Amino acid sequence: MPQVTMYATMVCPYCRRAKRLLTHKGVVFDEILIDRDPAQRQIMVERSRRHTVPQIFIDDQAIGGYDDMARLDERGELDALLGL
Repeated sequence: MPQVTMYATMVCPYCRRAKRLLTHKGVVFDEILIDRDPAQRQIMVERSRRHTVPQIFIDDQAIGGYDDMARLDERGELDALLGL
């Protein structure tokens, strides 16, 4: 199974939705809370070229935020990326 990493904050409702979707699919993921570690915010921006959370990566591929991941799921493309 690919490595999934999600940059998030503790108060972001879209982060909670993304976690719920990944958990529902049985995906184990690394969550990096950028509000607890500001240096990780800079790493997130460098990796994704975006400033909003969540930012989700499958292996080294930037998927985007929750809405982007939900669209992939609706089109049936997310499971293939996750190796499901």
